[in-house]
Amino acid sequence: MRKKLIVIVLFLCVMLVSTACGKDETNNTPMPTAEATPTSETTKAPEVTTTPEATPTAEATPMPEATPTAEPTQIVTDPGKVLVVVFSATGNTKKVAEMVAKTENADLYEIVPAVPYTSEDINYNNYSCRALKEQSNAAARPEIGSETIDISGYTKIYVGYPIWAASEPRIMDTFVESYDFGTATVIPFCTSGSSGIGSTGTKLATLAGSGNWQSGKRFPGSATEKDVQTWIDSMKPAQTE
Repeated sequence: MRKKLIVIVLFLCVMLVSTACGKDETNNTPMPTAEATPTSETTKAPEVTTTPEATPTAEATPMPEATPTAEPTQIVTDPGKVLVVVFSATGNTKKVAEMVAKTENADLYEIVPAVPYTSEDINYNNYSCRALKEQSNAAARPEIGSETIDISGYTKIYVGYPIWAASEPRIMDTFVESYDFGTATVIPFCTSGSSGIGSTGTKLATLAGSGNWQSGKRFPGSATEKDVQTWIDSMKPAQTE
């Protein structure tokens, strides 16, 4: 009986020790944490960091510089630019034209016929001479042989010619019909033995169809620089004090 009791007690002791050991082993085993548990590479979602683009503010956005507007090109005409045009068969009208050009500090352009006039061509004692044939034909337009000239830059143009058969030579009609005088002031003058300038200036203005034509002046072949100066001064506006 005593032996049996001792066996039971020993059995109980063994059971108690086993139970205690089981509890300690369970409590002392650390549990894996989420951070310590590795995640499979095939299932791990990559971290994507999205950086929003900076929205430029009105102040930060540079405004384009204003493009300068090109001003229209303007052609400025020298108000003192003067031209003297002359046709002269004997030299008398050219002499006056040279004096006008000198007085006005002007350019001089001579109308030279493609076929020059000989002394026989202007022999008015011969009613069949070339000059009188042309003058009797209002449609005659003798050809000009001198080079053309650009008259667009001139603001004042003198036009000189002799008087043939009480009219302007037909070659003057050729000239005025060949050019655009624009708004230039055009002043005719002539030389003759006795005839005045008459309506020749008006006829030339009509044929030209352009320019601001003024009353003309007739000079004798013996005209002087003083005569020319007096005429030019008479056309200037009166000076007011």
